[in-house]
Amino acid sequence: MGVKGFVEGGIASIIAGCSTHPLDLLKVRMQLQGETQVPNSAVQNLRPALAFPTNAAPTAVHAPPPPRVGLVTVGVRIVQQEGVAALFSGVSATVLRQTLYSTTRMGLYDILKKKWTDPATGNMPLVSKIGAGLVAGGIGAAVGNPADVAMVRMQADGRLPPAQRRNYKSVLDAITRMSKQEGITSLWRGSSLTVNRAMLVTASQLASYDQIKETILQKGLMKDGLGTHVTSSFSAGFVAAVASNPVDVIKTRVMNMKVEPGAPPPYTGALDCALKTVRAEGPMALYKGFIPTISRQGPFTVVLFVTLEQVRKLLKDF
Repeated sequence: MGVKGFVEGGIASIIAGCSTHPLDLLKVRMQLQGETQVPNSAVQNLRPALAFPTNAAPTAVHAPPPPRVGLVTVGVRIVQQEGVAALFSGVSATVLRQTLYSTTRMGLYDILKKKWTDPATGNMPLVSKIGAGLVAGGIGAAVGNPADVAMVRMQADGRLPPAQRRNYKSVLDAITRMSKQEGITSLWRGSSLTVNRAMLVTASQLASYDQIKETILQKGLMKDGLGTHVTSSFSAGFVAAVASNPVDVIKTRVMNMKVEPGAPPPYTGALDCALKTVRAEGPMALYKGFIPTISRQGPFTVVLFVTLEQVRKLLKDF
């Protein structure tokens, strides 16, 4: 299929990404709930503005963590405080991300799928599908990481105090300012996490879609049509959400962290972020935002594959 596979995958991915962008934004905001970028956040040393020098130890005040809120509450707060348009903050970055990341992974997966399919039987083992997804997802994520970092920052900007907001005008402005202010390497911040997540998502999403669809057709449960595509794609979205959510939480936090000049970064890496998150918030913090993740991953995967099947029909003669 060659270039055609990239074009089909790109069109379907951009449509799916834009249509589910608000859910992705809610997912990012929920994943950042409870996070603090102040070391030892549970203990704050407070000293009055007018105080005489003393050798006494500073007073330790234990601040309770803010209550966690659900998907609907987060959405309502965003609309009330930032306006309806805020639900599409960073949509330009989503378009660029889907153009770079998803177009690459969808096209490569299609190429590998054709190369690794047994010509005699026309079948491809599940292990080979997973392998193709891992390779395609990893390469796609490396290509699209700059847009991913920009997207996360633009989506999370509204939760910061006005004085601390980055106020990127567009994805190009975000990438340009990050390059100038933090260096080119900042565009690949959290890239190891992005690659790992993309490998998990692509392997679980594309491989499970193909496998479930083949099983349904082979067993004669449904005919090859919209019903089969929706059932297979929603199941694939659920599998992808379960597999990728922990990595996604850590990725979001590492990409969103603000590094002050002369100060140590809040996280030294992915493992450090994971350990601090689990210690401060418990193991289930790695599944923060799971409801919006599945709420987004399900519709995204359905729109992605249903659109892809229709685009393939339209372009079958090209």
